Amino acid sequence: MQFLVIEDVKSGVILPRTDDEMATTIRSYVVAKDDEKIVGYTALHIHSVRLAEIRSLIVDKDYRGQNIGKMMVLFGLEEAINLGVGEDVLALTYVPDFFKKLGFIEIEKSQIPEHKIWADCIKCIHFPVCNEVAVVFKIDKRNII
Repeated sequence: MQFLVIEDVKSGVILPRTDDEMATTIRSYVVAKDDEKIVGYTALHIHSVRLAEIRSLIVDKDYRGQNIGKMMVLFGLEEAINLGVGEDVLALTYVPDFFKKLGFIEIEKSQIPEHKIWADCIKCIHFPVCNEVAVVFKIDKRNII
């Protein structure tokens, strides 16, 4: 799966993940395939009973514009609801309009829990000057069956 993100990791668009991180979080990932070819993936990371995060979203450049990213994010949101995440699903992105079309709203980065910053953002080549935008999807408990 690393072949999809090499360029984006080098430019700082995607955070690097160690083999150990991948091994301990592999069950968090969903993979999009075209026959046997991996064309995208993302992860739903659970931070707490109130907060989850869509992260490491990538789609092969040749497959962009085909709603693959959208389907993976919607899958992640459904999974968060099914797992009982109580309030928010966070994403940090350079493409906020993509997420806004899916019902996410922009928030100030100062609203992101501190443990997220120190666990992940500190590893970024852009830290502490980051242009990513924080967006959240608010889970409406009234709509959960």
